[in-house]
Amino acid sequence: MTHVVTVGLDIAKNVFHAHGVDENGEVVFSRKLRRAKVVAFFAGLDPCLIGIEACGTSHHWARVFTQMGHEVKLMPPAYVKPYVKSQKNDAADAEAICEAVTRPTMRFAEVKSIEQQSVLVMHRTRAMLIRHRTRVGNSIRSHLGEFGIIAPIGRNGLYRLIEIVEDEEDVTITDITRHCLAHLAGQYRLLQEQILDLDRQINKCHRASEMSRRLATIPGIGPLAASALVASIGNASAFKSGRSLAAFIGLVPRQSSSGGKNKLGRISKRGDAYLRWLLVAGAMAVVRYAQRHGTRRPWLIQLLARRPGKTAIVALANKMARMAWALMVSGETYREPTTQAS
Repeated sequence: MTHVVTVGLDIAKNVFHAHGVDENGEVVFSRKLRRAKVVAFFAGLDPCLIGIEACGTSHHWARVFTQMGHEVKLMPPAYVKPYVKSQKNDAADAEAICEAVTRPTMRFAEVKSIEQQSVLVMHRTRAMLIRHRTRVGNSIRSHLGEFGIIAPIGRNGLYRLIEIVEDEEDVTITDITRHCLAHLAGQYRLLQEQILDLDRQINKCHRASEMSRRLATIPGIGPLAASALVASIGNASAFKSGRSLAAFIGLVPRQSSSGGKNKLGRISKRGDAYLRWLLVAGAMAVVRYAQRHGTRRPWLIQLLARRPGKTAIVALANKMARMAWALMVSGETYREPTTQAS
């Protein structure tokens, strides 16, 4: 077989497609691979460059191929799509990946380690349980609302409703309703316990990570956001600047510029929605505290004076992302800005 230099691999659940070319760009092979034969196939190839779209299971396969001596690069699927020359199918996708991975201006995603993905599993599971807890709580509220039983918003109000459900002597609801809502009340309490358990596990990982502890020194970034940043980003040097990281999280304005006229809109909301949510929530806490108690950060004071609160929150989240990048790259801890004497 002619020496293969570059391989584009379209991964899937069971049927993969590999497209390999030599140093002159000539096609050496284009073939389907069953999942069970993927490892043996690439083990038989000399070390080469393998391109894969950054999607489900891509980090696993990148680690497997790297251990074989291959160089693996992951690319966002949106950046690969323009290289598809014909209608979409596995062969065309693999060819497009093979072409895209050799482009000098292509942007690549860092391969996550097993430890990073383990921490992200905790974060994703916690987020899913929180969504489920919210749905269960809303169901309890809506069902009891049909009987004229209303409670204040918030967790304390919901627990008042759960106490009514668990009180068998309360006659404001029927036995049938109490029997059904008891299942929801039990599920709500179980979800609460599971979320608290995951919080303890995340805090444990946070305390064990030196980088995570340094990120938590930034106002608005706690153990949850710090550990998520470390697990999601890993090597911050992969980003050219803090602005690149903020763009990856989707905290930069969406551009629609042409003819030398710059038009900036709302934030792009591209990239990692979970990190964006954590940073915006942290920035909201900082801004709310500054509005009530004041702050010695001149930049934030000036921003709140000329912009609405929500705009200031997103701008602060952008700044927090850039500060996080600086700390991850430099190895330093956050230092509060000093006010210059007039």
